[in-house]
Amino acid sequence: MHSLLPLPFFHVWVYLQTQPLLGLAVTLCAWELACFLDGRAGHKALTNPTVLAVLMLVAALLVTGTSYQTYFTGAVYIHFLLGPATVALAVPMYANWPAIRRNFVPILVSLGAGSLVAALSAMLIAHLLGAPRDIVVSLGPKSVTTPIAMGVAQELGGIPALTAVFVIITGMVGTLICGPLYKMAQVKDWQAQGLAAGTAAHGIATSHMIRLNETAGAFGGLAIGLNGVVTALILPVLVAILGF
Repeated sequence: MHSLLPLPFFHVWVYLQTQPLLGLAVTLCAWELACFLDGRAGHKALTNPTVLAVLMLVAALLVTGTSYQTYFTGAVYIHFLLGPATVALAVPMYANWPAIRRNFVPILVSLGAGSLVAALSAMLIAHLLGAPRDIVVSLGPKSVTTPIAMGVAQELGGIPALTAVFVIITGMVGTLICGPLYKMAQVKDWQAQGLAAGTAAHGIATSHMIRLNETAGAFGGLAIGLNGVVTALILPVLVAILGF
């Protein structure tokens, strides 16, 4: 460890490893640095702060040999805020409520189709590639926000921790490709972009969209909530029908 870290930083890290502050301090530092880099890059999809912060944290834990359990002792405080942060998306939703109410039927139809395709395609591909049942089931709620996804996976016999990994990967990949896909498909409407991002890649993609446009963030937040409900209802039916 001495060979990998500068001596002053090594002493600070050794001290923090004995404190619950480690996960909290490292996460906040990674986030601030990621936001700085994102701002300098002009808020590109490739420099999404969430993606950058996750990569920085993974690198820091690997370089220092710090276990995830040690890190999460402090990071649990930020993890707790995931729920309130999701609920806070109701603010832009309220501001855009007239548009949401006016288009509620198309929203439900498109979101239902998106939820079905997201869950069904992931499970079928994994099944056809020979993945065991618990992996297949764990993949089903990958497009749902983490707390709901983990609960659904656990109830169906999946692996909640693995589901959390799939959810994060889905959000990161979705954030990176949504912009190019919108351009390729010539989707210019902010409502459609936000709804698609929230349905396919939950909060990570929505956090990127809300930085670009408040309306897109509002529809992304709506998609996160509705997709969680729809997936929780249809996934047990899909698992039963497909015999997983």
